[in-house]
Amino acid sequence: MNGSFLRAALFVAVVAVAAVLYACTFVVSQTQSALVLRLGAVRAVKTEPGLYFKWFAPIETVTLLDNRILDLDLPAQEIIASDQKRLVVDAFTRYRISDPLRFYQAVNNIPRANSQLASIVNGNVRSVLAEASFTAMVRTERSRLMNRIRDDVNREATRFGMTVVDVRLRRVDLPAANSAAVFQRMQTERQREAAEARALGGQQAQEIRARADRDATVIVAEAQQNSDVIRGQGEAERNKVFAEAFGQDPEFFSFYRSMQAYEASIKPGDTRMVLSPDSPFFRFFNGPTAQRDGGAAATPSAPAPARP
Repeated sequence: MNGSFLRAALFVAVVAVAAVLYACTFVVSQTQSALVLRLGAVRAVKTEPGLYFKWFAPIETVTLLDNRILDLDLPAQEIIASDQKRLVVDAFTRYRISDPLRFYQAVNNIPRANSQLASIVNGNVRSVLAEASFTAMVRTERSRLMNRIRDDVNREATRFGMTVVDVRLRRVDLPAANSAAVFQRMQTERQREAAEARALGGQQAQEIRARADRDATVIVAEAQQNSDVIRGQGEAERNKVFAEAFGQDPEFFSFYRSMQAYEASIKPGDTRMVLSPDSPFFRFFNGPTAQRDGGAAATPSAPAPARP
């Protein structure tokens, strides 16, 4: 009986000692730092990973803080740029707890730290972007503006035991109503530029067409002129040849010209002429030796009738 009681008492003592030891120890991992609080006051700060001892609660308690980089997603806010454009800015921040003791004394926990840091970031975003234009935010100086916001926020966050790693502008855009108006204005501007381009192209096309018509007219006129000159020279040469030929043999020339006149006037088919039978036009009908003086050709005397 006494042995069983002793064993039970020993077991209870071991369990009690284990419970006290468990209550008096705590573990700090690689991603954490710990604050040992004695009756609410900070007694020690543990930043190295390992196993540590403390007095059991409620004399001493332990608050663990995350040493990793934390994200803070800010709600979109509307600002006015230096060129008086209303913009919707969506930003986010990354930070870490650099001084656990100061962090605990200033904001106590991460939710309150997020709330305090959000106010700081929103204020600096407004103040910095209010001095910049819409073009600078969107295209030319975006990186410089984000770095400036990060540095300004970091200076204010240091007193809360936090270090700001990065501040990014996720979206910088016009409000929905302004975007529709800007899109409509851009569309109207593009349509105006297209109309100007078409009008300029039509004008250039008319100029090119008029210049081509003028050049064609000039070329045709010059070609006609050259043709007339060449034709005149040919006619002159032809007349010269005819004149020389007429001078050499007037009788043949007269015969040749009459043959040409017959060919041109007497066509196959319905050819009618009202002329006198003794007209000079028919002077060669009786043969190439007919008279050329306009009279009728001499008719040979009829042969004497043959005697039976």
